[in-house]
Amino acid sequence: MTPPRRQQVTAALVVGLAVAACSRASRQLAPLSPVARARADSARHPYTAADVSFMSHMIGHHAQAIVMAGWAASHGASPSVRTLAARISNAQRDEIAFMQQWLRNRLQPAPGAGEHGMDMGDTLMPGMLTETQMQQLDQARSAEFDRLFLGFMIQHHHGAVVMVQNLFATYGAAQDEIVFKLASDINVDQTTEIARMERMLLTLQIQGAL
Repeated sequence: MTPPRRQQVTAALVVGLAVAACSRASRQLAPLSPVARARADSARHPYTAADVSFMSHMIGHHAQAIVMAGWAASHGASPSVRTLAARISNAQRDEIAFMQQWLRNRLQPAPGAGEHGMDMGDTLMPGMLTETQMQQLDQARSAEFDRLFLGFMIQHHHGAVVMVQNLFATYGAAQDEIVFKLASDINVDQTTEIARMERMLLTLQIQGAL
């Protein structure tokens, strides 16, 4: 083979290898679908039935809080309670969407945000208001609404904290990084809001006593 011919063959081989390498790299860098990513994550950090149950039930738990918060604007709540209610509603709507997507990515049933009547067996989930309590809150107005809203939402938040504690106490649960972070965030956020609402409720009680 003459030198020019060898150079042509060598150049062709170099180009061919470069194209093959680029092709492999593009395949490796191609974004995975959400389901594929979820399966890859689950291979590293397996999720359990307790994780699925927590995500599913917390959707229903959050949904009831959103209904409660939605009444603040129409029931004569004070500006401070309306601000709190809006914050709760916005945060929990985002978390519901996040939990629904986590479930869908793992091919698990994802409850709708309107299913705030979900229970665990024959009893309500921790902190959930009964139908009687919901009716009582719905019938209240102005200062009475503020008082009931704060008291009931403290009860509701305490229940969410209990659900997180129960998850963490379940063997093998919350090893999935996403579940662990979400549950930890719910625990911190709702504990912080409980303290804020307790102060607001105390202020209302002092004002009412004057």
